[in-house]
Amino acid sequence: MLVFIARFNLMLALVFGVSLGAQAQQKPNPSASPNEFVQQIADQFLIALKNDSAARAGDLKRINQIVDEMILPYVNFEKTTRLAAGRNWRDATAEQKIALSNAFRGTLARTYSGAVTSVNEATSIKTLPFRGDANANDVVVRAQVTQHANSQPFNLDYRLEKTPQGWKIYDINVENVWLIENYRNQFTQQINQNGIDGLIAALNKRAQ
Repeated sequence: MLVFIARFNLMLALVFGVSLGAQAQQKPNPSASPNEFVQQIADQFLIALKNDSAARAGDLKRINQIVDEMILPYVNFEKTTRLAAGRNWRDATAEQKIALSNAFRGTLARTYSGAVTSVNEATSIKTLPFRGDANANDVVVRAQVTQHANSQPFNLDYRLEKTPQGWKIYDINVENVWLIENYRNQFTQQINQNGIDGLIAALNKRAQ
């Protein structure tokens, strides 16, 4: 279980992590192939993170800055939150939807703030040959992550959708657990007990 948690948190960092230090490099191209797009994001993140002492030290303010300025363009986070909330999403007001998305983002930032400290010079990620329909609008990109020089790589999946702006990531799978599915169970339980506002409050408290 501890190994799963460590890997899951690292995946959050790899998926939702593109450092401000990467701005000097060419930005990821959402119009590229799904594999190329994911690889570009991962490469920029790892290069930048290895040179960003504040982020690697788990500085939450720095990580939130990264999320706000560099990550949202590549992630459909509203869709991630909507799917995690399930049927309860349609019962939320416009204000609650915004608040829930922000609270969920803060929770994930807190979750992977500790995971980024495990990234080292040997950490790498490599996408695997694409198996899906190249013309599809919703695809899964498979990859392997090597965390240490002598460690065995482990697998993860990225789920992407094609939008008018190009590809966007909205879900990940590590150790056969999808991020959205994992949080949907938690969200449903919290909403059943305390309503949508109760879920928002719980997520904000967890992110502090």
